[in-house]
Amino acid sequence: MTNTVLRIDASARHDGSESRALTQRILDRLQPERVIHRDLAKAIPTIDGDWLAANWTPEDQRTEAQRETLALSDTLIDEIKAADTLVIGSPIYNFGIPATLKAWVDQIARAGITFKYTEAGPQGLLAGKRAIVAITSGGTQVGSEIDFASGYLRHVLGFVGITDVQFVAADQLMVDADASHAKANAALEALAA
Repeated sequence: MTNTVLRIDASARHDGSESRALTQRILDRLQPERVIHRDLAKAIPTIDGDWLAANWTPEDQRTEAQRETLALSDTLIDEIKAADTLVIGSPIYNFGIPATLKAWVDQIARAGITFKYTEAGPQGLLAGKRAIVAITSGGTQVGSEIDFASGYLRHVLGFVGITDVQFVAADQLMVDADASHAKANAALEALAA
């Protein structure tokens, strides 16, 4: 049994969202003791010059305004650290991830906190966690040459140290919804709780 899950919903839709429904089915399968929910439909601000300046200022030298600028980022990182498993629900929008999910990535990818630079290259600092990505699309086949979402998510999660990444895909829903749901159901049944 998974103790704590961080559920991240990236769909702009609430009603009728395939990725939200699939994410809920994954949670039902895992039966975690605790769920932390981050709904990215409630926009995550994009990073800007003030954020970058605050991030690159040593912690003990930050102003109160800089600490406030990084407060959401700190909270988002704390949510990941508190979780054993991340369950990320992401539709594919225009061949990639939603902008709000990219904004979340930018907020949590912080040198010295979620990864560090070494002589051998970057090293993730969030090792020992599992991620399950519920990914949906209308026409893009997950894993195809036009899917810029799944590879990116696998890479960025690995970049911060989360290398145990599984996908439950309901892709090409506009092409053949029945086949898409059947494939997602099979992947869901194969998930270890």
